[in-house]
Amino acid sequence: MFKFTFAILAAVLLVAPAFGTVYNRCSLAREMYKLGVPKNQLARWTCIAEHESSYNTKAVGSLNSNGSRDYGIFQINNYCWCSLPSGAFSYDECKIKCEDFLVDSIEPAVKCAQLVLKQQGWTAWSTWKYCDGTLPSIDDCF
Repeated sequence: MFKFTFAILAAVLLVAPAFGTVYNRCSLAREMYKLGVPKNQLARWTCIAEHESSYNTKAVGSLNSNGSRDYGIFQINNYCWCSLPSGAFSYDECKIKCEDFLVDSIEPAVKCAQLVLKQQGWTAWSTWKYCDGTLPSIDDCF
């Protein structure tokens, strides 16, 4: 029984890092606020992260119709915003490797997402339809 339990525990410990950090609404809001995101944007950002990645920093989207993919907690697209290790074409507007969005720290994703917002607005995210209008306050998170 001990060997079986140890084998299960070892397997869980080996697989766990692949899941990345999975935030919840409040933990993401607090972390983004620490990174300088204005409080009046946090409800929208948490809504987008919920619908894009279920708050998972290691989320990688399925192949899009144009052959691109979306990466990280905000599902940032590689065609416009980040570069691939393969060297495939990308505009790489954020000047960052896509895999840098798949780390536990959300700082690279937040910086790039803010650039996306500045250049294209909230509608850059296909899940915006869920996050437009009145959203629950994040005040209870602080």
